[in-house]
Amino acid sequence: MEKSTAKVLRVLEIYTKLMDGKIVNKSEEAQNHNVNERSIDRDIGDIRYFFDRDTSSSAYANTIVYDREKKGYKLEQIYNIKLTNPEVLSICKILLESRAFIKEEMQQILDKLISCCVPKEDRMMIKELIQNEEFHYIELKHKTSFMDNLWTIAQAIKKGKIINIDYFRLKDKSVVTRKIKPLAIMFSEYYFYITAFIDDEKLREKFDIINDSFPTIYRIDRIKKIEILDEDMYIPYANRFQEGEFRKRVQFMYGGKLQKIKFKYNGADIDAILDRLPTAQILSEEDGVYTVQAEVFGKGIDMWIRSQGDMIEMIS
Repeated sequence: MEKSTAKVLRVLEIYTKLMDGKIVNKSEEAQNHNVNERSIDRDIGDIRYFFDRDTSSSAYANTIVYDREKKGYKLEQIYNIKLTNPEVLSICKILLESRAFIKEEMQQILDKLISCCVPKEDRMMIKELIQNEEFHYIELKHKTSFMDNLWTIAQAIKKGKIINIDYFRLKDKSVVTRKIKPLAIMFSEYYFYITAFIDDEKLREKFDIINDSFPTIYRIDRIKKIEILDEDMYIPYANRFQEGEFRKRVQFMYGGKLQKIKFKYNGADIDAILDRLPTAQILSEEDGVYTVQAEVFGKGIDMWIRSQGDMIEMIS
């Protein structure tokens, strides 16, 4: 029998055994087919490769594992947690559009994502589809690597610890020290932010918002130094911060009071308004003019309203 035909039959026989739930012993297969164990290794490698290629079309992934107790290979079926090629491409595009990281970090993240999630034969295609945007990638002006600070903040939130930060304040170009209770990390409009309560009553008296239900917002790239203190923060369960609800009501990550607004909209796409203001409700519609009400946090809403020009008429 020709070697190529013998290999095909051998691989199919091993594949069938695996699919039938049987244990494949490498030395036994080598003896049965009159080949060395390295040939069986290659056969199992070929079957693994086939399973890897097949996962994109199924909700489950087949994988070959070695069972030490039974001294052989067996098939395991797991839920398919791998990203598909379209998913990887979409994530790469979103990352590039976000401009969230310095260029070196962005390139590293994209390379790791593609290498880990895309089959070898498809990687070049993904890279070609993003190479123009990657080449012309423009860093944000701060040019700051902040991921270590981001992870430190995440650990403090998880452990419920108070932190000290040295923060660059834009309005007077000074660095101030703040003792804060970190609540959540959020991303919006190119930047990562931390929402927090200020743990200093005297300092908070100078702020517009004193009530603890309204957190202060800091841009993480402006944090010059951070220290996790050995102090636990206590926030009553009833007053816990819910970033999902906060996200619905905040614009451009500007903090402030919770308020209700009502306006008339006469533009062409009411869905764009509802997407921008997730709490928005249409109260009425007449001749293409919508009366809308929404609940929002802070002063960012003023910036957004001005950006809409004469399409929006404020009522209250």
